[in-house]
Amino acid sequence: MLLYFLGMFGIAAFAITGVISSGKKDMDLFSVVFLGMVTSLGGGTIRDTVLSVEAVYWVKDTSYLWVAFLSSVLAFFTVRFIDDKKAVFHYADSFGLALFTVVATEKVLNLGFSPMIAITMGIITGVAGGIIRDVLSHRPPLVLGREFYATPAFLGALLLVLLEKNIPVHEFNSIYAVALVFILRVFAIHKDLYYPSWLLYKKR
Repeated sequence: MLLYFLGMFGIAAFAITGVISSGKKDMDLFSVVFLGMVTSLGGGTIRDTVLSVEAVYWVKDTSYLWVAFLSSVLAFFTVRFIDDKKAVFHYADSFGLALFTVVATEKVLNLGFSPMIAITMGIITGVAGGIIRDVLSHRPPLVLGREFYATPAFLGALLLVLLEKNIPVHEFNSIYAVALVFILRVFAIHKDLYYPSWLLYKKR
């Protein structure tokens, strides 16, 4: 049940980022809601398609679809009253990244796949929605920047795998992993956490 609600919160958070991304594009309500829904549902859709599960999660349980739709509509009418949209975007994106990464990792583990597959699919699920959002709204994808983005997702997925392997009965393993991803992203945003220059690819 905890995994289910975490997934719902992740969808709502990413839907908000999709709506905010469309704010300067003069899109109509339908276009904005579509972008919010694609952002929030895209990562999980890719995961379930790659793993060839019986049915994509939001097709099997339309509650996810409704949460994405209603969150996008609500965000469309409320974000215009928020002064610091950039801060809301970054916090919602960090929260969505953390939730999607951890929920996907745990879900893939529960499906019986190996830890390596679970971590890989967790990262893909976490970053894919943001990539789709940024491409459709003509923004530089956050995952391709110097700032820590995919790295927190990897560390959070790895932490969850280690916790599930060593203390599988602990009910808050997913919470710890979500907290790690979120905290690392917030530090990356506010403290300019980057890799050292020798680990960056530079054009010569």
